[in-house]
This record gives sequence, structure tokens and C-alpha cells, in this order.
Amino acid sequence: MIRLDGRTAIVTGATQGLGADIAERLHEAGARVAIVGLDEEKGQAIALRLGEGALFVETDITDDNAIDACIAMVLSRFDRIDFLINNACRYADAGVDATREEWHRILDVNLIGAAIFATKAAAHMANAGCAIVNIGSIGGKFGAADRMLYPASKAALLQITKNLAATLAPRGIRVLSVSPGTTWSPAVEGLAGTIEAADTAGAVLHPLGRIGRGRDVGDVVLFACSPLAGFMTGTDLAVDGGYTMLGPDQGRGPRFWIAAGKKT
Repeated sequence: MIRLDGRTAIVTGATQGLGADIAERLHEAGARVAIVGLDEEKGQAIALRLGEGALFVETDITDDNAIDACIAMVLSRFDRIDFLINNACRYADAGVDATREEWHRILDVNLIGAAIFATKAAAHMANAGCAIVNIGSIGGKFGAADRMLYPASKAALLQITKNLAATLAPRGIRVLSVSPGTTWSPAVEGLAGTIEAADTAGAVLHPLGRIGRGRDVGDVVLFACSPLAGFMTGTDLAVDGGYTMLGPDQGRGPRFWIAAGKKT
């Protein structure tokens, strides 16, 4: 069992969904966790549920002063920062019709906010075994019709993971990305209604036969932060049930698709 007792993690976008699941998993492993987000009611509720060692910090990651204030509060409460999990993101995507303002709004959260937070947090990572984990996505690895902003932001986040890793390696700070496939979340629930329906649909594209759970991603983030990943940096950990290994033909080959075409 991986333990992070005495360590402190900041998780952005942690007031619901995947971010909350990651924060909970790190807290279970003994880490003190700063739950960072904009929804005070949800954030305080999660902190209260987790109990001792959990702190909600209302923070707009597009505001440098707010990031500074968040870091100061975490240091005041927990005395150290060992891990930063850049999970906060916006999903809205108008594709080719997006305005310059919409581009700036998405990138400011999904990419720039993460990069600035990483730089500012790293300045206070003075302990052995510190790590930054950026939450990527299968969306940053493939083309997608009618979408541009979200995939572009995630692809760029995977790239700056490498740049940060190379920059921070001499200081002993590791930087990794974790890229989920389709994962149960409020957004997926809104589309599918039930987790059973989401699993049935997800089984078509995820060889392991279902969509992901927040716990699946949280486990890998925990691993990435742990000494077990102590010789890993600058790489992406896919938590996607095999999605990215298939390619555009879903791993079935031309024989399958030609036969399927003849039936239609």
C-alpha cells in the first residue's frame, strides 16, 4: 500500500468529479490535501467529509495573485508543498467557430493556469520526492470533429509536461502527465444518465469493456506521486482502458470493417 503520510498535495479543480476523486485518494494515502476550486459550498463539503488534513482554498487559477494567496495559505496550514495536481479545466468547445475570447478563456484555465501554478508551486518544493502531475486526456492525442479548444489545450499540456520535467529535473522535481479515457463524471452522467449506460457505450472504444472511474485515475496519480515512480519524469501515463492502443480502426483490422460495410 502506497503511503504519503506527512506530505502535502494541492489538487486544482477538486470541488467535484475527477478532481475530488483524486483529492480523496491522496488523502486516503495519508497526504494532507488542499482542495482548490471556485465552488465554496462544494469545496467546503468535500473538506469536511475528508476531515483532518483537508483544506478548501477558493482560487481562480487565471489570477496570479489568487494562486500566490492559495500557495501562501497551504504553506501556512501545512508548512510544505510536495505535490501539485493540475486538474482544473474547462470543457466548453465551439470548435472552428470559437472566438478569440473563447480561445483565451479555455487556454487560460487548461494550459496557462496550470503552467503558472506549476512554476509558482515548484518554487516551494524543497523536499525530496516532490512531483507535479498534469491531468491530460485522450482528447489531446487524436483529432476530433467539431472540437478544437479542449483537445489543443490538452495536447499543449502534454508538451509542457516534458518541458517542465527537463527544467525541474536538476532540482529533483518530477513532472508527469496522467491521461484518462472517458471517465465517469458529472459531464458523462449528464450525457448517459446511468453508469451502466456509459459502460455499455464505452465498451465499444475501451478494450477493458467499460469507462473509467475516478478511483482508476486517482490510483495512478497516487502512484505518480509515490517513490514507486521515483525514476519517472516527463512521460504520460494513460489510464484509458486501452483506448489509445487501438488506432482509428479500433484494433479490428480491415477484414472486420470491410465485412461490416458489406452488411450495411
